[in-house]
Amino acid sequence: MSALADNLIIAPIILPLLAGIATLLLGEPRRNVKAGINVAASFTLVAIAVALLVKADTAEGLVGVYRLGDWAAPFGIVLVADRLSAMMLLLTAILGSAAVVFSLARWHRAGAHFHSLFQFLLMGVNGAFLTGDLFNLFVFFELLLVASYGLALHGSGAARVRAGLHYIVVNLAASLLFLIGVSLIYAVAGTLNMADLAARIPGIAAEDRPLLEAGAAILGTAFLLKAGMWPLCFWLPTAYAAAAAPVASVFAILTKVGVYVLLRLWLLLFGDGAGASAQFGGDWLLYGGLATVAFGAIGSLASQDMARLAAFSVLVSSGTALAAIGLGQAGVTGGALFYLASSTLGVGAFFLLVELVERGREPGADVLAVTREAYGEGEEEIDEEDEVGLAIPATLGALGVAFIGCAVIIAGLPPLSGFIAKFALLSAALNPAGAAGQHVPPGAASWLLLVVLVVSGLAALIAMTRAGIRVFWAAPDRSVPRIRVIEIAPVAALLLLCVWQTVQAGPVMRFMQATADSLHAPQDYVREVLKPGAAPSGGAER
Repeated sequence: MSALADNLIIAPIILPLLAGIATLLLGEPRRNVKAGINVAASFTLVAIAVALLVKADTAEGLVGVYRLGDWAAPFGIVLVADRLSAMMLLLTAILGSAAVVFSLARWHRAGAHFHSLFQFLLMGVNGAFLTGDLFNLFVFFELLLVASYGLALHGSGAARVRAGLHYIVVNLAASLLFLIGVSLIYAVAGTLNMADLAARIPGIAAEDRPLLEAGAAILGTAFLLKAGMWPLCFWLPTAYAAAAAPVASVFAILTKVGVYVLLRLWLLLFGDGAGASAQFGGDWLLYGGLATVAFGAIGSLASQDMARLAAFSVLVSSGTALAAIGLGQAGVTGGALFYLASSTLGVGAFFLLVELVERGREPGADVLAVTREAYGEGEEEIDEEDEVGLAIPATLGALGVAFIGCAVIIAGLPPLSGFIAKFALLSAALNPAGAAGQHVPPGAASWLLLVVLVVSGLAALIAMTRAGIRVFWAAPDRSVPRIRVIEIAPVAALLLLCVWQTVQAGPVMRFMQATADSLHAPQDYVREVLKPGAAPSGGAER
């Protein structure tokens, strides 16, 4: 690789760091300049992520390793770019770009330091996806959390402050668990480099394994809390529903940080080559994920507020990914990655859309409508002649089409990417041997996954249909919201990306399956990271 291409590995961290510092130094009066820097940096991150994704896909399973200070692992700090990290970087950059463009209409003026906090959040998330050791994972984890604290409180308001304070307390507890788990792992293994840990774990003495597994369990709990697994997800619906629309949209990727770390570490440290610790914690991921999907589906049905419906959809998305990971099959993991990308884009678009749809509605309209319906009140005689030819304003029509798109993706209905993702996931789960292998009957867990995903999809369809009827059909006299192009364009862009994912399902699924295969066979990852010798002056090595 060329020196310029090598240095792209660290660019997703350096660029938002510089942009965040620049916007912080400019001060609040120069808000338009800060907005321009934020937008330019976010779109540049998209281009960088695309370049890394293309290189990772053409590397035939190899990874790019950036050795900071030219120190070789495990003594030096390394950043690792492979298919999975590049995919997550692109997903983050796309969601971040859509959120920041949406915020330019009004939300970036609702509080101080929005642009700086936004870029520091992207820096922390990108660092978490790229880092190759647990210590720096903690550093980037804390950085993204600190930035998210400020963004969760952005816009003030009693409900937002209350939910934001709960969010801060819960994540501080997660940070404490992170430190305890990392300390126990280091005490046993003597290293925090992920690849070095993978090489050492098979040789850990039997008497030390309980301490190692206890540390891994505590560390995993911290990320399960961040991923929103039931029953650790009690904080998430309220916090996400109360956040400002662009903040809630970009927060959809934060739960995927937890999913990413669990996927990376579980297959790297406790895969089939981990000796006596192989598959440690897999059942917890599987059944905890299924419980999360069930809880999210019930919460969706119970939600009378569209923002809470979107928040519970985040839980369904995370739970599905966690359950698929826990099944431990490469084919299922490939489908889960396809689903992760589709659902994240769909939920991110839905959070933005909720802000537009709810604009102009009376507070508590949903609850009042349900109450009147339950008691048979508010039913008036309607003259059919007055109803014929009732015009639907163009704005509401555009919002309605976008709402249908979000509903189809979130519920996993054909023909869009949500259905394709669930079909690929369940097909692999019900055929464990794969297309080329002999017939192996699926286990009970696979059938349980099928039932839970089908029921959760039905629940999402019912909840979204009910919400759509209340908003677009049952209230024709509602005021038409004033919406700017920079608000509806990000929603349309995210939904069009889901359409593109549907049209290009074959190539996208091939990429996802290649990513899953490399995760389930991490020998290349370990070998490349631990390759002896430092790189030349650029600091990066293939």
